[in-house]
Amino acid sequence: MRLLLVEDNTSLAGNIADFMELKGHSVDYAGNGKQCLNLVKSNDYDVIILDVMMPGIDGYETCRFMRNTLHCQIPIIFLTAKVEIEHKLEGFEVGGDDYLTKPFEMEELYCRLRVLSSRGPRSDIGLLSFGDLSLDMNTGSVVRQGKEIKVNNVQFRILQILIKHAPAIVSRRDLEYEIWGDEIPDSDVLRTHIYRLRSLVDKSFDKQYIETIHSKGFRLKEPE
Repeated sequence: MRLLLVEDNTSLAGNIADFMELKGHSVDYAGNGKQCLNLVKSNDYDVIILDVMMPGIDGYETCRFMRNTLHCQIPIIFLTAKVEIEHKLEGFEVGGDDYLTKPFEMEELYCRLRVLSSRGPRSDIGLLSFGDLSLDMNTGSVVRQGKEIKVNNVQFRILQILIKHAPAIVSRRDLEYEIWGDEIPDSDVLRTHIYRLRSLVDKSFDKQYIETIHSKGFRLKEPE
């Protein structure tokens, strides 16, 4: 296994790394969440061992960023002294796969790592869906009722934003800013992309999702 160990307690981190290397596995080390994110961006791992209580970005926020922004599919096990059920639930809610409280036995940690590694990468990370419409953030594909729909980058981004906010309305200004930032083009450009999306995503299907709310913006709405 290739492991990423994220732990600000250098003594504990050294013990874990020594144990895993004696078992024949390689271990990369990060002392905080920022270092963890930098390593994940440029390396592949079988499992990430992630401490919760760290300076700066804690383990939960680090995990949330990996899952939601980096679309990281690597299995993650949390290590923490927090034993309350609400803390464990939070760990799973932000994208963790397992949770081991301190103190622990190295053999138990090793057993859990082997199980997580055997499962392989998560297949549910980076998937957004609304009804029978789904977006894969890793491949950039759009699928509805099993049929792949070809969209350009801007159209994909529009769908991503609308799905994340659905069924709430996204104002034209907010939608334009999230796509183009401060360099917002002529308003007809967004209108053209919305029109094209309707023909691609809705026209050939019974249910119509994309809705324009006059003077307010756009949303995805489940038909009644």
